[in-house]
Amino acid sequence: MTAELPRHDPDVVFKRLDDEVVLVHLKTNEIYALNETAARFWELYADGLSRGKIEQRLLAEFDVDPSALAAEIDTLLEDLAREGIVHPR
Repeated sequence: MTAELPRHDPDVVFKRLDDEVVLVHLKTNEIYALNETAARFWELYADGLSRGKIEQRLLAEFDVDPSALAAEIDTLLEDLAREGIVHPR
């Protein structure tokens, strides 16, 4: 787990649709749908919260084990990096 979050690509926009957040990469026209938990992570991330604050909020909002949450965030960030949605700082 890294404490510093990557930066999101400036060509990525997002919109909440019901329980999902849809990300659109404007340069590639790729569309990504995030499930409820990942969607909430993205909203908090987009608001500029630190990873620690995001984890605190998600633990308060969802019934999840802290170590499982950290692993899920790591996997999500790896997936988003592979798709060019986020980049290392």
